[in-house]
Amino acid sequence: MTWTQIILILGAIPLLVGYLFGSVNFGVVVSRLLYHEDIRTKGSGNAGTTNILRTYGKKAAALTLAGDMLKGVAAVVLCRWAGMLLTGGVEVNGIYAGYLAAIGAVCGHLWPVWFGFKGGKGVAVAAGAILASEPVVLLALAVVFFSIAFASRIVSLASVTVAILYPIFTGLYSWYTGRNILFTTLCALVMGVLVIWMHRANIQRLLNGTEYRFGEKKK
Repeated sequence: MTWTQIILILGAIPLLVGYLFGSVNFGVVVSRLLYHEDIRTKGSGNAGTTNILRTYGKKAAALTLAGDMLKGVAAVVLCRWAGMLLTGGVEVNGIYAGYLAAIGAVCGHLWPVWFGFKGGKGVAVAAGAILASEPVVLLALAVVFFSIAFASRIVSLASVTVAILYPIFTGLYSWYTGRNILFTTLCALVMGVLVIWMHRANIQRLLNGTEYRFGEKKK
């Protein structure tokens, strides 16, 4: 086995592990266990926290948010630890394995193998993954997210904005900490693009001025 093959295998493992963790979609789990329904047949048809909140209320939304974030954290922490262990305790290799696991977790959330490949939009699981990999970056993104969300009452606008800013903040933080800017920024860019792509319908409604604002009556 060549070094190239070994590197490819070591890169594929955290992607796969992250994907399997991400495929546990807590929006679907919560709606089925608590309400004997599938959230994907309700509201916007999305299996994420926002649709859960609008359909079932704060308790269900809190459970969904916590679960989806924690699976992102678990995937990154596990692969980060394993990456260090398999490479003789080299911390940076664990960091890079964690980034790959984060991408896998987001993909699993969007296209969950356990739930017919139809999931959510990836914001909560991405937040959990960023929390486990770069908490400083998450803090900066959270300030932006909540500022926009409270000012506009449009969650999708806040989500798309932080998805755009995530690779920028990651690149700056990687430069500041002396890490591989290209690798970390590319991973963050992939995650950001995935989240933006899943919000394409929301973006169109934002451009049309018809996107839902929290607090307004449904038409």
